[in-house]
Amino acid sequence: MVTTPTLDWNTRLAVTFTSEKEGPISISPIDSFTPTFSLNAEPLHSIEATHMGVIYQPQSMTFSMTVKAVGNVAGQLTALAMAGTPFDITLLENAGDDWSFNSVLMANCIITSAGPSNVSISGAPGATFSGFSLSAKADPKLFPKDQTEAVLP
Repeated sequence: MVTTPTLDWNTRLAVTFTSEKEGPISISPIDSFTPTFSLNAEPLHSIEATHMGVIYQPQSMTFSMTVKAVGNVAGQLTALAMAGTPFDITLLENAGDDWSFNSVLMANCIITSAGPSNVSISGAPGATFSGFSLSAKADPKLFPKDQTEAVLP
């Protein structure tokens, strides 16, 4: 008989950024962070056979995050964007241990779009930042038996 363990989510994740001039800075308050790893591959076919091999295309690593314009973080990210300064983003567990990873690092990030929200009578304004990463590293809690690291160039 196969049993499935109970899966409860009691973990809080944290997002930090690190630039050359400053150490790790917590991005807080943050509404959302969405990393995307596009690992493009397609099968290679020929007129005499199908699925002969694989054609790999360049990988891309992008992100989008929305932060509240409260405190210093939105201003610091805007300054990094306007200067074109590369920085690192780390997603990690802040409290709890339910997440599959110890951390996910997106290195040498560049912000390509920064959009402040409308100001309204209620709630704090926000800002959405999007960009790309030149490399990434995932640190899962458990690797497959034949793998020792998960790194994108």
